[in-house]
Amino acid sequence: MDKVIKSVLDELNKEYEAYLVGGYVRDYLLGIKTYDVDICTTALPKDIYSIFNICANNYGGAKLILDNYNIDITTFRKDSHYNKRRPMEVEYITDLKTDLMRRDFTVNTICMDKDGKIIDLLNGVNDLNNRTIKMIGDNIERLVEDPLRILRAIRFATVLDFNLDEELIKAIKKKYKLVNTLSKDRVKAEFSKILMSPNYRKGLKLCDEFKISEELGIEYEDVVYTKDIIGMWVQVKISDIPFTNVEKSNIINITEIINYGTVNNDTLYKYGLYANIIAGMIMNISSKRISSMYKKLPIKDRSDIAIKGNEISDLLDIYGKDINIVYEDLKDMILHKRLKNKKGDIIKYLLKRK
Repeated sequence: MDKVIKSVLDELNKEYEAYLVGGYVRDYLLGIKTYDVDICTTALPKDIYSIFNICANNYGGAKLILDNYNIDITTFRKDSHYNKRRPMEVEYITDLKTDLMRRDFTVNTICMDKDGKIIDLLNGVNDLNNRTIKMIGDNIERLVEDPLRILRAIRFATVLDFNLDEELIKAIKKKYKLVNTLSKDRVKAEFSKILMSPNYRKGLKLCDEFKISEELGIEYEDVVYTKDIIGMWVQVKISDIPFTNVEKSNIINITEIINYGTVNNDTLYKYGLYANIIAGMIMNISSKRISSMYKKLPIKDRSDIAIKGNEISDLLDIYGKDINIVYEDLKDMILHKRLKNKKGDIIKYLLKRK
């Protein structure tokens, strides 16, 4: 346990119970380094805010960012009936096991105290050792309560390379259509984690087997792992995923390069280094080679051309769109090394062209 995390636990344990729980403990036992930390405590939200001198958040908990760690602190609680993935009422309690029962999978219920002792009230360590994702409570009821658990189960099975518990498999096969009730933002978030795993094929296969691909409109063919989420989204299509304008632009650019079929001076100039490297990965073209080609480009942008627009206008007595046409010609000539990017050579070429 890192000293920063221990210091937070020690502070809470001066007056309350507090334990590490969830993904941090799970990954710690698996030997995986993670910077997302969850702490559960008997301290009420107002007490947590007072101890750490922070403002309240919208979920009755607190978030600390210390030495690159994202630390979420929440009070032991018992959730009532759910409405659109959120509990309608939350009751603060002092019993750790009851708090753990509201969580999704047993491997996410393992706790660690301030001294590093493992506390395993729901047999999570056994499931961790057996590499099994097992639901807490009634499988059907928990999936209906929060359908996102369907995708979370697939994500954990993919990222950790675990198996799904047989009862969980049966429940997903019965309730897979519930994924249609999820917001596309949540679908995007879960699939981004699946696609960024080197084991992504397992996740896609599970989606196919559970007919989730059919429900969400997932389409893919031969997917190449790019270690880049945009590169993965280029190859895996899901209906109505909400991309940002920058993401949309990158996806379009990479797709156009792939459709062009190669990387050359034209694609490097038009789309830039990033899009070409990602497209190159998908087309099995060396990133090192692409970077070398980019460095050798005689021009990388219109502003690199060694003559200004007003100089072209004065020289050829042209304006507006005609200047753009000349620039396009100069760009092609220089990129294909039929003209040196020197002002004198460009002027001679333009006068001859005139």
